[in-house]
Amino acid sequence: MTYCLGIKVKEGLVALADTRITAGTNTTTKKKMYVTQQDNYSMFIMTSGLRSVRDKAVHYFEELISEGVVYNKLYKAVNAFGEQIKRVAEEDKASLERSGLKFNLNTIVGGQLKDDKDHKLFLLYSEGNWVELDEGSPYVIIGNSGQGKAILNRVLNENSSMKQALKAGFLSFDSTRVSNNDVDFPIDVVLYKKDSFAIAEHRYEQKDMEEISRIWAEKLKEALDDIPEEWMDKTFEKIQ
Repeated sequence: MTYCLGIKVKEGLVALADTRITAGTNTTTKKKMYVTQQDNYSMFIMTSGLRSVRDKAVHYFEELISEGVVYNKLYKAVNAFGEQIKRVAEEDKASLERSGLKFNLNTIVGGQLKDDKDHKLFLLYSEGNWVELDEGSPYVIIGNSGQGKAILNRVLNENSSMKQALKAGFLSFDSTRVSNNDVDFPIDVVLYKKDSFAIAEHRYEQKDMEEISRIWAEKLKEALDDIPEEWMDKTFEKIQ
């Protein structure tokens, strides 16, 4: 499994991806974030699924760009990456399934290209079709998403700042990490501010975030202690 999160707010985009790769009993660290950036062209891709499928699809897409193909709107680049996923499916799906492996590659694509009026965030499925995230859906997770959604649902909206989005995103990742041994540090973070056409990347190691994790755990315990208890009295009286 993996954990990849994309958040869209009015100010810009925040993306976070873990780097844990689990194969049987073996674990390794691999980057799951692909960034391409040129003049008036900023785009990132995060993937969850079979590593071999991901690497092949990204390689094919990189080849298109290196050969001079230019996209003026992000949805067109998303379509092109979707075509590469279909291409890999035609080449490898049957043999993977014969080996007992499911063809699987979900993708988050974000950024802003020359003729996009604002920044965009897309969820691309294994079949090559996609949906665009709008104001009513400020985030999308692929991979191991169960434990990480609660805080995002409670605190995120389109008016959240990018700093708020990154804080919530990290806490969402941390909740997933402590509940699953297939999601872990390091984590790669991407920031994109609307109309800037400049993507910033940064990698956080576990030692960088230990204090934040500790503070969050303490705040949760304090919040639990602060919740009124009178509503429980009638129930606990039954066991006296």
